[in-house]
Amino acid sequence: MSFDLSEFLTEGLISSVNNGLIPSDLATVYAGNYLVKSLITQAQVTQVSDAITAHKAAQVAADQAQQQEANRTPAPEDTLK
Repeated sequence: MSFDLSEFLTEGLISSVNNGLIPSDLATVYAGNYLVKSLITQAQVTQVSDAITAHKAAQVAADQAQQQEANRTPAPEDTLK
């Protein structure tokens, strides 16, 4: 079994963003640095970028769902009236 550094770096960046270990902006900088050093390909930079976009969209959707739920749930003092 061989070790693929470029895949390791790409997956590491994606999982680090998804798990909240590094901010997405920093992952983008890292991906750019890895590309300049020929450690990953442009396709892999795009893969990281797409994963960041999907992660941000999921966060927005979750925040909106949470806000909608908060708006639907009456405050405890309202339930006593």
